[in-house]
Amino acid sequence: MDRSWVKNDQTTAAAREWLRGRGVTMEEISELVMYLQGNYFPDLTMEECLESVEKVLDKREVQNAIFTGIQLDQLAEEGKLQSPLREMIESDEGLYGCDEILALSIVNVYGSIGLTNYGYIDKMKPGVLERLNRKGGPQIHTFLDDIVGAIAAAASSRIAHSRHS
Repeated sequence: MDRSWVKNDQTTAAAREWLRGRGVTMEEISELVMYLQGNYFPDLTMEECLESVEKVLDKREVQNAIFTGIQLDQLAEEGKLQSPLREMIESDEGLYGCDEILALSIVNVYGSIGLTNYGYIDKMKPGVLERLNRKGGPQIHTFLDDIVGAIAAAASSRIAHSRHS
């Protein structure tokens, strides 16, 4: 198998495109970062939040989670998953925790503060997460809402680590 296409700049661009294709912008993720860190760092700018999101998206582990989660959401939309998995993903069943486990692979890249940031934002569901968490539309976002929250949590953790004196 020719693996020459698997270069980080190409996979980073693909991850951004996959997110955009599902209706998620980098600015929306940056707003979540500001939501998580703005009270701790009053001088934090949206530009700094966006830069941190972009750095998180450069990580291959993050890209892999994006590709895997979005693909599973799409397969569920297309009815291409077997029962009972199809129904669990379609309904975002509460006891189906694989979506959170995949998101934790993103959070773990930036340490334990990422875990607390992720738990908080997953519970509160601000901004884009509220939209992605709505049920009943044509798109399924069982994995995507957790992935987006995890990217924001990881980017927030990056900022906390870089600003810690």
